[in-house]
Amino acid sequence: MIEHYGWSENLRLAFAPHAHAGHIPGRIVVQQREANLVLTDVGTLSARLSGRLRHEAREAGHPAAGDWVALSANAGEEKATIHAVLPRRTAFVRRAADSVQTMQVSAANIDVVFVVTSMNADLNPRRLERFLAAAWQSGARPVVVLTKADLCEQPEGKAAEIAALAGGCPVVTVSARQGLGLGDLMAHIAPGETCVLIGSSGVGKSTLVNTLLGEERMATQAVRVADDRGRHTTSHRHLVLLPGGGLILDTPGIREVGLVEADAGLDTVFDDIVLLAEACRFRNCGHSNEPGCAVRGALEAGVLDPDRWAHFQTLSQELAAKGVTQDRAAQELDRRRQATLLRGYRSAKRDLREPRS
Repeated sequence: MIEHYGWSENLRLAFAPHAHAGHIPGRIVVQQREANLVLTDVGTLSARLSGRLRHEAREAGHPAAGDWVALSANAGEEKATIHAVLPRRTAFVRRAADSVQTMQVSAANIDVVFVVTSMNADLNPRRLERFLAAAWQSGARPVVVLTKADLCEQPEGKAAEIAALAGGCPVVTVSARQGLGLGDLMAHIAPGETCVLIGSSGVGKSTLVNTLLGEERMATQAVRVADDRGRHTTSHRHLVLLPGGGLILDTPGIREVGLVEADAGLDTVFDDIVLLAEACRFRNCGHSNEPGCAVRGALEAGVLDPDRWAHFQTLSQELAAKGVTQDRAAQELDRRRQATLLRGYRSAKRDLREPRS
């Protein structure tokens, strides 16, 4: 059974120490706050973290949908305990909305990231650029999926505009209602591969999954009429097997992705700006008033969109600022560890000096 969900020879070799300990392999197919649903060869089990793993998760993070885990099943029950998480091949990571330092893994061991946005009034190129930067950084193959093509008067022209800023990744236009573009979409998912749907609420992710499955398995809601924005429908991450043999992971909608160490992804999405900067006369060009600045020249000639340039600067500054914050957090953690060690050393030294009674 687990072979249908991506189990491979490489995973079997990585799992060998856990098998020796008497554990069984499984993949998290539904990620929930208290207990995950894990698919195994003995069925789908409701699994909680062991005490040790729960303690480690405070710093390392909790297992995510798509993770392969080692677990022990409770005899006679459909419950289990997760003891370890196998190393991830890839992961879509974003910064948690309520923290500067906390990382949140939305999907693990994925092959394709479908960055989904609808072709209605909610289409936002700047938000799409941010999502794509995170998608490229995940290690998986990004694909832009433009949904609700039936609501757009000129879907071909809009798709061409999006393709111009997509950093060279494929752009697929679909309409689940009319059944358009679904074959083109499925062509990006090979048997045994896992794809994840990333996008805002109401862009049609769950509807798309239902259409590909041929059944109403995911709950859906209509968008708000006032502003074409969606309502939250999916409340947890859910990995399902498609009829063609691939796997698709639906995720809750997110308005914005906080980038995490996405410098390479940013350079890929804004490769046109990177090439322009490399053509500047001075290597350390600040792109303001320096002579021979290719970026300023492109802006003045109308070749480079000012909004795109401004957004690139915003994201670059965001990554730089968060990098400094991370460095400070790491330094503070190291300082605390050193202080703890020093206190222990001094305490032991005092004990040696005190005369025995």
